[in-house]
Amino acid sequence: MLALPVTLVAAAMLLTGCVNNQAAENPGGGGPSGSASAGANPYGVTKDDALAKTLPAAVASAGVLKIGTDPTYAPNEYKDAAGNPIGWDIDLADALAAKLGVKTQYTTAKFDNIIPSIVGGKYDLGVSSFTDTTEREKQVDFVNYYNAGILWASAKGKTVDPSNACGLKVAVEAGTYEDTDEIPAKSKACTDAGKPAIQVFKYDGQDQATNALVLGQVDAMSADSPITEYAVHQQSDKIQAAGETFDVAPYGFATAKGGELTDVIKNALQALIDDGTYLKILQKWGVEDGAVTAADVNAAAKQ
Repeated sequence: MLALPVTLVAAAMLLTGCVNNQAAENPGGGGPSGSASAGANPYGVTKDDALAKTLPAAVASAGVLKIGTDPTYAPNEYKDAAGNPIGWDIDLADALAAKLGVKTQYTTAKFDNIIPSIVGGKYDLGVSSFTDTTEREKQVDFVNYYNAGILWASAKGKTVDPSNACGLKVAVEAGTYEDTDEIPAKSKACTDAGKPAIQVFKYDGQDQATNALVLGQVDAMSADSPITEYAVHQQSDKIQAAGETFDVAPYGFATAKGGELTDVIKNALQALIDDGTYLKILQKWGVEDGAVTAADVNAAAKQ
């Protein structure tokens, strides 16, 4: 069961789809102006001077990590009532920055625009529950920090089998692993067997995909396990988990391919693991089941 530190905000988001990722990208962050987070260090992380000296010169000079995120994926990353990104992914990114002696500056973006923006140099870091895949590793590097699986949800009282979903309407967030890999593979298996394809309904934000299920517009949704569990708890009178978690894979913070920042983030993450901050963050949000004991880079290629 996931901890629910901000239940009312999350529930409102799931019902209303208040995050509009169709709009132009807008800065978000720790303060009302959307500038670098000020004092976003609730876990009391201390700066590691040795690690700070390894930061790329541009980041050290700016004093901020420029981060792209799609805050529609509660409890990992979503928006509070003031429109600022929150969640355990955000807490972890803020802790990494504090360890390195810099601030975080978040920009809200559509999920599938984040990696291209890292490639183009707009962001230093992508913090948006990225499943590390070999295909994505062709574009960026990943610092692996968590293991998550896939979990489906269906309408309350309606039995849906994710392994036998031919012909069903299934909601996903566009650009996620569920959209690009999982559902296409399942749908192909259907058509190869002479059965109807899965009807995929793609949404710009996970809040919209969840809303579609809550409103009965689709038969099921597929998302990462922490997200589905959280949504089910929020909307337990309307939706339920469908089956068990499967296809466990690593999450990764996305960084520029072959760039200096990758090892810096890896080492800072390891420092947070070693001093206990990492586990404190996961425990606060009730997602410690997917915790790792060591930071890694590009784990998908090693599997």
